[in-house]
Amino acid sequence: MVKVENKTSIFDRIAWNIIIPVALLAIIGLYSIYVAATNDTNSMGSPVRATVMQLVWYLISIGIVIFVMQFDADQLFRIAPYVYGLGIFLLIAVLFLYDRNTAASTGAKSWFKLGPLTFQPSEIMKPAFILMLARVVHDHNQKYDHTIRNDWLLLGKIIAWLAPIAILLKLQNDFGTMLVFFAIVGGVVLVSGISWKIIIPMFAIVAILGTVVILLVTTSEGRQLLSHFFKAYQFDRINSWLYPSSGTSDSAYQLWQSMQAIGSGQIFGNGFGKISVYVPVRGSDMVYSVIGETFGFVGSVAVILIYLYLIIQMVKITFDTGNAFYSYISTGVIMMILFHVFENIGMSIDLLPLTGIPLPFISQGGSALIGNMIGIGMILSMKFHNKDYMFSTAGDF
Repeated sequence: MVKVENKTSIFDRIAWNIIIPVALLAIIGLYSIYVAATNDTNSMGSPVRATVMQLVWYLISIGIVIFVMQFDADQLFRIAPYVYGLGIFLLIAVLFLYDRNTAASTGAKSWFKLGPLTFQPSEIMKPAFILMLARVVHDHNQKYDHTIRNDWLLLGKIIAWLAPIAILLKLQNDFGTMLVFFAIVGGVVLVSGISWKIIIPMFAIVAILGTVVILLVTTSEGRQLLSHFFKAYQFDRINSWLYPSSGTSDSAYQLWQSMQAIGSGQIFGNGFGKISVYVPVRGSDMVYSVIGETFGFVGSVAVILIYLYLIIQMVKITFDTGNAFYSYISTGVIMMILFHVFENIGMSIDLLPLTGIPLPFISQGGSALIGNMIGIGMILSMKFHNKDYMFSTAGDF
């Protein structure tokens, strides 16, 4: 196989159709954090300081994107086990070195404390797992034909690489983040070539189990049964989702206030920077309520359309590369971002239970931003290193 390098300029090799929507979301994020801080100086501090701090995280993440996009498919394939191993090491380390104050307020032992900053290693584990998962699937498909037996073997490999992460996240009490990894696996399995004779029953079982859990939490007997598997604060979030107006817990109050804020924006919003409803943790988990209150239904939908455009452009770049390994990476990144968007917006409007999952590129914080930007860096790498292939089949490097 012969690789023929593209002779286009560096400017033309950059996927501006990815960078522009991400930049727009970042600008919306800075605006939302500033506005949220003006209404919550007790927990967020000075609005200027909160905004500048987030701007610093954006600048750091831009540097990380530039660094990641220098790696081509061969290099990403080779480093996958090392970054996966590093991620596992950090997930183990945080179990012993987690910040006690954050654990007391969130119920999750998933944060390091580094001076005034906190860091969540599971956010970095997401792109690391995507990379490793892409390598496992690509390597398997290069060695084996697609038979039912071999497809079960591939599924077993995927579960084997997921299992350590799921166990460590369970020990951290971080069920919300675990759901993101399940979403990533679900997306990659769909494009991995595994037979639909396996996929359809598997997804049907997951759907049935999810329905059973939802039915169980609506009864006292069911909650008693599930108490052996879930923590009290997780039940609190489910109850808040079912009865948001009860106001019997912090979660219910947070959700109800978010709904009130978004509803108060009506069609066109209350105006630039104008908020009057107090929403706890508004700069991160409930940042979508800032958009809904100030820009209304129109602004809320506009943000969703930006995300939709970003996802579509990611898919287009993936098809343009004609590289199977890249397609698995892209699918993982798309599922990661898509699940974050769906869950965060869903919990802000009481469509889904609270999980503490941030809104990509908008929510306050550095860990999630860096994790998402690593994913963007891998997507940008696809076009930056896109090559024309002679005498090759789709899926080879």
